[in-house]
Amino acid sequence: MSALSITGLSKTYRDKKLQKVNALVGLDLAVAHGEVFGFLGPNGAGKSTTIKSIMGLLKPTAGTIQVFGVTAKDPESRRRIGYLPENPSFFDFMTAREYLKFVGSTYGMELSAIRNESVRVLELLDLTQAADRPIRGYSKGMVQRLGLAQALVHDPDMYILDEPMSGLDPIGRALVKDIIRDLKQRGKTIFFSTHITADVEAVCDRVGVIAKGVLESVDTVDNILEKGVVGYAIRFCRAEGAEEEQLVSREELDATLRQLLESSAVIKTVEPKRKDMESFFLSVVLRS
Repeated sequence: MSALSITGLSKTYRDKKLQKVNALVGLDLAVAHGEVFGFLGPNGAGKSTTIKSIMGLLKPTAGTIQVFGVTAKDPESRRRIGYLPENPSFFDFMTAREYLKFVGSTYGMELSAIRNESVRVLELLDLTQAADRPIRGYSKGMVQRLGLAQALVHDPDMYILDEPMSGLDPIGRALVKDIIRDLKQRGKTIFFSTHITADVEAVCDRVGVIAKGVLESVDTVDNILEKGVVGYAIRFCRAEGAEEEQLVSREELDATLRQLLESSAVIKTVEPKRKDMESFFLSVVLRS
């Protein structure tokens, strides 16, 4: 059984001009236990519509969603999920500590557990010094980090994160990526949407690319990067000579290495030159 299973998910609605819009078209997807899955797509591709459907915030036109075997129509399916919406907003008269207490209580946590976990996640997200200030005075980055803190506080088994790096500076983005890696090591399942390809490349096991409501591609990050190898850079030294570098294609690699070794050159490194995740993403989106 997959941690998250989506079958035939479709969502159709009418825009302001009463035109029919297909926000999602027959989306099929399974996310394994303990997997970090990146849901990659341009703005308006259907990422948030998918996530809101998983969380029961939107009613799909067709299709089924199961979370740990429980239908998403059942509120119990959300008990094991930590959710970060795309644009988190809070009762801004509360402090962060008060808000985490409120969230913990909705999940039935004991008061002592709420207190201990609040201390942990506030420190983890670098919010301790601001924990007793009203949220209304927080910057966008601080609000985003509080959004992640409230998703973490009840230690769920799955995290559904909609654009978790949005509004964060480079330090904040690095912190969130470290948290995702730690959650994976602890066996948690993470499904997060983004349009930032470097973040997917850094932390994900697999990636799905959605465009115009259609899931166009699903593959492992390793496979995508391996397929993107366009050549190799060979760094070597000849006898008493300066270090040199030679760029060769895949097909030329073996023959070139043999020639260099036969000429008594010392091979320093052989580094693949590849297209990155952004190139893959653009190639999928542009053909959709």
